[in-house]
Amino acid sequence: MKFLTALSLSIAGLAGLATFLAVGPLSGVFFIWAATIAWAAYFALGGDCDAATNTVVCGLLGIFVAWYAAVLISDISPTAALGFPLMAAIIVTVTVALMCLAANIKFFATIPASVLGYSATFAYLLQTPDKLQKEFLTGHSWDNPLIVISVSFIVGIGFAIASNKLATSLTTVSDD
Repeated sequence: MKFLTALSLSIAGLAGLATFLAVGPLSGVFFIWAATIAWAAYFALGGDCDAATNTVVCGLLGIFVAWYAAVLISDISPTAALGFPLMAAIIVTVTVALMCLAANIKFFATIPASVLGYSATFAYLLQTPDKLQKEFLTGHSWDNPLIVISVSFIVGIGFAIASNKLATSLTTVSDD
């Protein structure tokens, strides 16, 4: 079987399994959309060991920086002199700049994965009612985006690696 066909089938099958987990036994602790962001990043970054490492490390950096920004945002008073929207925008501006500047350190050099982690965290926070509150941000539960988005990203990388290995096993050398 050709690699593209094998990869398509392996991704489809594992996407079905991931969906089952996300809407079934792992509902609320595993988000399919966060996993597929990491899954896609793995392939966009080359689909190899370095891509997996960079997606995990930099994705988790982005998740952590977004979480920290959210903690800061949750402390903004509704009566802040500059107003909540401007204060939140300043916090995001500064944290994104620092996250991108971290790319000067080789370990954190994959900015796209960092941005995807940051974005996934704020997607969760802004689309899930009441999660942008200190009690959830600092709690030790699955409501904390630092926990749930990180786990979903890591599981997504696992699915990405598995889909690549399965596709490789289904591909014959003469089919390339």
